[in-house]
Amino acid sequence: MDISGLAAIVTGGASGLGAATAELLTSRGAKVTLFDLNAEVGQAKAREIGGAFVQVDVTDASSVEQAIAQAEAAHGKARILVNCAGIAPPAKVINREGAPLPLASFAKIININLIGTFNVLSQFAARIFDAETLNEDGERGIIVNTASVAAFDGQIGQPAYAASKGGVVAMALPIAREFARYGIRVNTIAPGIFWTPMLAGLPQEAQDSLGKQTPFPSRLGHPGEYAKMVEAMIANPMLNGEVVRLDGAIRLAAK
Repeated sequence: MDISGLAAIVTGGASGLGAATAELLTSRGAKVTLFDLNAEVGQAKAREIGGAFVQVDVTDASSVEQAIAQAEAAHGKARILVNCAGIAPPAKVINREGAPLPLASFAKIININLIGTFNVLSQFAARIFDAETLNEDGERGIIVNTASVAAFDGQIGQPAYAASKGGVVAMALPIAREFARYGIRVNTIAPGIFWTPMLAGLPQEAQDSLGKQTPFPSRLGHPGEYAKMVEAMIANPMLNGEVVRLDGAIRLAAK
């Protein structure tokens, strides 16, 4: 699939992995619309890359429906979707006082990371399942979702996060199989420890310590390296229904 000239949507596109992906896709000639809750940062990033921005709550069906319509009005039918929106607050099942994690806290993480991902990809696919094909293979589009290595080796304090990302991993293959008839590929990236705005607030010493947990290269992953994997997935038509760990061979310890 040739990226140049295609319309793309990146959720969580205001910062971190999403922003780096939006920058790379733009540099390859895509017309990018950023979806994010943070309007101020999202609008600034959209201006920077010459793209569009829509404030979106990925957990709300009508919000996503309206946002996709706005993106289409700006750039035409999007053929590339990269889902990067997500949260990762730590939360143990039982705290030190023996109180259980409030169900609403668990549900919020599942709702944003898993249900939000499904909400956007389902409505994206509904807009292009009968669109004109893009090449001789009959491709119509591609979806790249973001999981995490926590889906496979989640740590203490990550039950909700690991469950949400495990769900993203688990749905990759069945959705890819369903969408095969429409020429829409579905892949998932499971990053290891990457530099994101969530880590930016930590002292440099703490960031370096986290990076050294990665066997090689022994550092935090760069958001641009995630974006390069997105590009590779778009370019290779045989990569479908797959989950790729992008983690420098790290396997997370229990804590």
